[in-house]
Amino acid sequence: LVDEELRKSMAETAILIAKLCRYEGAGTVEFLVDKQKNFYFLEMNTRLQVEHPVTELITGLDLVALQLDIAAGKKLPFSQTDLKINGHAIECRIYAEDPDNNFLPDTGLLNRHRVPGGPGVRMDAGIEERQSVTIHYDPMISKLSVHAATREQAIAKMIRALDEYEISGVRTTIPFCKFTMNERSFADGSYHTGFVKEIFENRQKAIPPELRPMAALISAIVYDTEETETHTPSAAGNGRASRWWQQRKYRS
Repeated sequence: LVDEELRKSMAETAILIAKLCRYEGAGTVEFLVDKQKNFYFLEMNTRLQVEHPVTELITGLDLVALQLDIAAGKKLPFSQTDLKINGHAIECRIYAEDPDNNFLPDTGLLNRHRVPGGPGVRMDAGIEERQSVTIHYDPMISKLSVHAATREQAIAKMIRALDEYEISGVRTTIPFCKFTMNERSFADGSYHTGFVKEIFENRQKAIPPELRPMAALISAIVYDTEETETHTPSAAGNGRASRWWQQRKYRS
């Protein structure tokens, strides 16, 4: 959706907004864009944005360090014209939420948390294996980001990273992230703000209620931490996966 002309216009508007209010520090101006590529001011986040790894991956800058330098009274070591975009980056927020239940937060002990890796894969995690996800804090477990030369390559890399990501103990948004990466409208850039309600939820409705637990089990690849150290994918009749499936079946 965002071509060079639109990107330049939005960037210039964001800079103008920051200058007009004499803003100093890291911040993000957000816009909404319509089908005719008209853009409208949505909000400004006067802080480091959750998606800052995307900016860092395509620019090579450390926004965390830069905002601390600005707070200490230092000047930025570059100008706007020095900035260049390199490749394409995507970030998935991995939350302890249940996508099949209106994304309600889930709590519990993180029995298993094995993160993906490899070239162009970045992981910013706020919790480790054997720690608990509680009701007292934001349910975000980690930010999984990838960087590649093109959008198509970045999507493929993210799909591989999501497939390698192993979490058990809480329900997560990994199945939703996988669905998004494999959805045609996301791949070709035609998705919109009604994506969850019109595409994801309709996909859910197409699955019979009695089969939704098994569909979620297959897409999430639940691992049974009570098995041997090889941690092979669990079938629905074994250990923790069986109890999880039975609970889902009861609720359905």
